[in-house]
Amino acid sequence: MTTLLKNIRPSLFASVALALLLGACSTMSMNSGHTSKVTLDGGHEVPPTGSAATGSGTIVITADKSVSGSVTTTGIEGKMAHIHEAAMGKNGPVLVPLTKTGDNTWSVPAGAKLTDAQYASYMAGNLYINVHSAANPGGEIRGQLLP
Repeated sequence: MTTLLKNIRPSLFASVALALLLGACSTMSMNSGHTSKVTLDGGHEVPPTGSAATGSGTIVITADKSVSGSVTTTGIEGKMAHIHEAAMGKNGPVLVPLTKTGDNTWSVPAGAKLTDAQYASYMAGNLYINVHSAANPGGEIRGQLLP
């Protein structure tokens, strides 16, 4: 009987340890994602605007492709802001319209999510944020989202 207990304890311990480790790993992969710090300015807009306005923020894209975050601007009276899809130096379509949540703050609306193709574009560095103004309706300041 003593030999049986000695043989069971290590395998029981190993089984419990493995279960805990796998549970921790699955939680990490479910919550992992990418955080992108972004800086916006007129020099990165296409074409460059020469604007003195700036912006900065953080965008988080999780493993399930959910998007959250916001940008804050200075020196611009923004009319619209969006996450677009295009490489640096090019313009592209709107993917996620941002919501004005303060005088100078634009936030990703709750429930925003990328498609598989859009997520692949993000991973390739082909998403950007820009803020539009009355003086520059096509965009006054811009920053590329890099994973």
